[in-house]
Amino acid sequence: MEGLEYTLVQGQAETEITGLVYDSRKATEGCLFVCIKGAVADGHDFIDEVAQKGAAAIMVQEEADAPEGVALVRVSDTRYGLALASAAWFGHPARELKVIGVTGTKGKTTTTYMVKSILEHAGYRVGLIGTIEAIIGDQVIPADRTTPESYILQEYFRRMADSGCQCVVMEVSSQGLMLHRTAGILFDIGIFTNLEPDHIGPNEHSSFEEYMACKGMLFRQCRIGIVNRDDKHWQQVTAGHTCSLETFGFSEEADLRAVDAKLVQRPGYLGISYHARGLVDLEVEVDVPGKFSIYNSLTAIAICRHFQVAPGDIQEALQAARVKGRIEMVKVSDDFTLMIDYAHNAMSLESLLVTLREYEPARLVCLFGCGGNRARQRRYEMGEVSGRLADLSIITSDNPRFEEPQAIIDDIKVGMAKTDGKYVEIIDRKEAIKYAISHGQPGDVIVLAGKGHEDYQEIKGKKYPMDERALIQEVLKELAQEN
Repeated sequence: MEGLEYTLVQGQAETEITGLVYDSRKATEGCLFVCIKGAVADGHDFIDEVAQKGAAAIMVQEEADAPEGVALVRVSDTRYGLALASAAWFGHPARELKVIGVTGTKGKTTTTYMVKSILEHAGYRVGLIGTIEAIIGDQVIPADRTTPESYILQEYFRRMADSGCQCVVMEVSSQGLMLHRTAGILFDIGIFTNLEPDHIGPNEHSSFEEYMACKGMLFRQCRIGIVNRDDKHWQQVTAGHTCSLETFGFSEEADLRAVDAKLVQRPGYLGISYHARGLVDLEVEVDVPGKFSIYNSLTAIAICRHFQVAPGDIQEALQAARVKGRIEMVKVSDDFTLMIDYAHNAMSLESLLVTLREYEPARLVCLFGCGGNRARQRRYEMGEVSGRLADLSIITSDNPRFEEPQAIIDDIKVGMAKTDGKYVEIIDRKEAIKYAISHGQPGDVIVLAGKGHEDYQEIKGKKYPMDERALIQEVLKELAQEN
């Protein structure tokens, strides 16, 4: 309970603890059980159950009774309590690491991988925690949320420190900040990429103002703040900051700025180049198309500057950085460009297609579907976006879940009908990919949207293995045999 304000309601504060638990099903003899109020269940309802399992102490945030012999402590917020107790339980591992936190609506994932690539290129051992996975040495742990629960986060930090990591770069979601998952961590560097209305709803943030305020919490728990000066919300997000601030962007006033941006295009390859000025003086080329690649790489440069990384290492690492399923180019032909991207809603699909249009492809081909048991509105919107921006849409299946794939496709076509966009519909995703590749024409840019890093397809409650990279290889073999 070190560092926490609490009231001892009953029992002894000097109590030996054998474990820290916040899921009643995992309660063990001698543990401290933390009562978390979740969206579905409330830990306070399980006090008697965990006491019977032998919990030595229970942390609550409400008036509560516990059986005799159990230490009962009350704090104002048990999520905050869990975060600080977890840090203490694992011996404050964040203090043994340089911790870099990246927040913002878009760009978090790509930026973290770029930073990891640059720092490793310069000889650092780097852990990563984010939307796709956590990476601890050679171990890769798939993620189920962007910022893990505080206990898991501290456990990852401990494993990283013990395995010789010197730094960790992590995505910090507004939800993670709001629910105190990162409480008790002093970040060495906190980053703000950008802000757009997103994650507003009954199960997330009640308003854009709350969303923005949660992002801003990061700048009251970091030493150095690095922010995108081109984002109109940057001053509101950093209001009340307690860190030193640096800015990046295209703005003349930014401390680190991009000038002379150029699109780079070669057979089967799209990228972007620019000159970084201000805090560094560097020619940069990135193997990922689009203006947002400039922002992501500028952010990575701004961070790595604090680790005394040589300019040559930065340049080489930025060209080598790859993020699975984020504008991931897969070489299949010298005639056209094929890529995989996670764009799975209208906003991300529009951003992607507008970016690719700038390269003036002979045709822009968009293969996509929509997830089942999700808002139908998303389907109409994605159909309309692809119909408006792509020269050909290939409508296929995504994760149908408990819905019929054809019903989802029919919804997408409702949005498509508002445009004069051409489309074909092929339910089987592998067959759809085969159609896209076999009909590729010189100068085309073909994007497989929606699945990105996912390596499964969810049908009727079961996840079946399905990795688009593997499907592409299978298709290429089949086409070679057919020819």
